[in-house]
Amino acid sequence: MKINLITLGCPKNIVDSEVLQGGLQACGVEFVQQAQEAEAVIINTCGFIESAKEESIDTILQAVALKKSGRVRRVFVTGCLSERYAPELRREIPEVDAYFGNRDLPGIIKSLAQQLRLKYELLGERPERSVLTPKHYAYLKISEGCEHPCTFCAIPAIRGKFRSTPISVLVNEAHLLAEKGVKELILVAQDSTQYGLDLNGQQQLPALLHALGKIDGIEWIRLMYAYPYHLNEEIITALAAGPKIVKYLDMPVQHVSDRMLKRMARRVNRQFTEDLTAHLHCAIPELVLRTSLIVGFPGETENDFQELYDFVTAGHFERLGVFTYSQEESTPAYNFSEQVPEEIKRERYDVLMQTQREVAAAWNERQIGRVLRVLIEEYDASESVYRGRTEWDCPEIDHTVIVPAVEGRLQIGEFHSIRIAAAQDYDLIGEVLQVDSLSSLPPAARKRRLPVLAC
Repeated sequence: MKINLITLGCPKNIVDSEVLQGGLQACGVEFVQQAQEAEAVIINTCGFIESAKEESIDTILQAVALKKSGRVRRVFVTGCLSERYAPELRREIPEVDAYFGNRDLPGIIKSLAQQLRLKYELLGERPERSVLTPKHYAYLKISEGCEHPCTFCAIPAIRGKFRSTPISVLVNEAHLLAEKGVKELILVAQDSTQYGLDLNGQQQLPALLHALGKIDGIEWIRLMYAYPYHLNEEIITALAAGPKIVKYLDMPVQHVSDRMLKRMARRVNRQFTEDLTAHLHCAIPELVLRTSLIVGFPGETENDFQELYDFVTAGHFERLGVFTYSQEESTPAYNFSEQVPEEIKRERYDVLMQTQREVAAAWNERQIGRVLRVLIEEYDASESVYRGRTEWDCPEIDHTVIVPAVEGRLQIGEFHSIRIAAAQDYDLIGEVLQVDSLSSLPPAARKRRLPVLAC
């Protein structure tokens, strides 16, 4: 049995696909890259915002067309879109053989095995993942679901209540990933800072970070989706102290206007956000902060947007992404008055992205002359360059380091010492040092700390 698995959406969906693929491989399935080469297609969908829903539906329709032409025999759909809209999908696209949600992966694997007439046997709580990311990094999903009241977000309805995975299970999973060659763990959740509260009423993220830091082979640990409301001093201390924890934190703030934050039900205000970002930069020298913002939320005035613009211009966040508000049914904001026209959303998006480009370019300029530890990820033969990342960059969404090819190939998936020679808006241009590692450099050359304000 040959299957083509298509994954859409966020890293949490990637982890789900890895579990699905691992479970079906245990049943004897072979996975292929092209749908035309498969007997069955499985589409793991995203249903978060309008653009994601459109991409998922387009992908389903393409697979159905292949089925109608006889090029594939079966089409299955799983994930967030089918969790959210299963009755409508069954009615509108009945050619799909079966729709599944996203909350019971072992059950989905068993049902798929039955549909495909495969011998099914699940050992343990869930099957071992088949890692779909490059060998040197993997996502570790530390919890499921969300219970925050954000008025723009459909995730609680899609993913259900917040559920932490016990530390012992995560540590075992991380050991297996390290044995496969993974060097970087990227922790993902709907709210990573809430981790553990549902288990014993206490945040357990510091304990989890400490346990993961003991695993041989893991060199970088990166924390994503830190909800600002739960980011307390204990967590900040753990982030600062862990030798393997990169100086990077993803903390979505969505907006800074008090009026907008209240309408979004974010539970913080602008002063809280400014105080927190300042404290983080003081407590963790050389920390790079990433955030995401929403423009065009219902009722956002020019004054609200000006506040957001001024905040971005001030450079509180070295990495930043912007989304235009998506009016999602089953969310409180869906029926809010003063919906912002799409053209205004797009204008505000463009303004913020250009502003952040200037912030990023200025930050990159300050790295010229430094020697940085870079994880090399790929070689581009067409341009004769390597591309990699520093600890300040998450794959797929952040900056890259471009290194012209030199005598002797750099090793993909390995760390190398790179001197930064030039900077672009979003990328750094580096050159290879004729040394094996940072440890062979004199202490002064390893890292030149930038000045920070006293905490």
